[in-house]
Amino acid sequence: MGEVTGLVVAVDGGGTKTDAVALTMDGQIVARRRGPGSSPHFEGLARSLAIVDALVREVSGGAPIGHVDLYLSGLDLPVEIDRYRAAVESLPWAQQGLVIDNDLFALLRSGTNEPDAVAVVCGSGVNAVGVRADGAAVRFPSLGPLSGDWGGGSGLGPEALWFAARDVDGRGEPTTLTAAICAALGVGSVAELIEQLHFGERDDADLYALAPVVFAEAAAGDAVARALVQRQADEVVAFVRAIVARLDLAALSFPIVLGGSILQGGHPMLDDRVAAGIAAIAPHARIVRPDAAPILGAAIAAGLHAGAPPDAIARLRREFARQRVAVMPRG
Repeated sequence: MGEVTGLVVAVDGGGTKTDAVALTMDGQIVARRRGPGSSPHFEGLARSLAIVDALVREVSGGAPIGHVDLYLSGLDLPVEIDRYRAAVESLPWAQQGLVIDNDLFALLRSGTNEPDAVAVVCGSGVNAVGVRADGAAVRFPSLGPLSGDWGGGSGLGPEALWFAARDVDGRGEPTTLTAAICAALGVGSVAELIEQLHFGERDDADLYALAPVVFAEAAAGDAVARALVQRQADEVVAFVRAIVARLDLAALSFPIVLGGSILQGGHPMLDDRVAAGIAAIAPHARIVRPDAAPILGAAIAAGLHAGAPPDAIARLRREFARQRVAVMPRG
């Protein structure tokens, strides 16, 4: 690409929030904004595009834009990226440099600049990506059970209810999850909750909020909850195992960036099992849990794509660190 003139804009869009930042080619942050979730999987293409467009215009403040990187949850298949690009390219700010990809790449670059790297996210769902220095990459469809995925709130919550239902009717083993689920969702019984879900009086997504309940009951010693936590850890390790094998990384030293509310939630039972599983697969790998938001990774990737020099990327990291400290609550 030719020399970039104008601002560089980066967007990291998830299911519940979207962050945008505008920066100069020397790594100075011009503006940062946050908006609602913009995942096309949840919002639809038109709504997602409207949210992203508004944020890009807001952070640029009307100044010329020379390059834009968009990293969005829900862009899992090549055809989804192609459709989004076709829609975006009609917008005035998309006439120069434009990169569109899954938000996992923002998470990856928030934790490392290394050319060999892996990232796994586990929040409402679960997904992973791996890259190699020669440009090879591994990614997954992340379409839920259709593509072999399990985990995150969308896996743990419904599974916890499954075990609670079997506890109540006698088909399964007793579990403290039964009472904990009722308390967390404010229902009198599991039967009442099942009825509400069956008749559409409650959204299935309400079950995603049960992930903390599973971890709490596991920590308290419930055998069913502990098995779910172990299964979640094994799913994270399975992603890493597949990526390491497909990219032939087993003998290398490389970072594995872990993100999402569950993997960054500080759950010792989960963390210890994930670490042990990774060590058995790639003994020289290093686990990284970035303390910066994925929008930093999106901004770094955008800067690199626009041709920003190394000192600009270093300045960008310092600027994010300074702004993060500045807004931390005191006391």
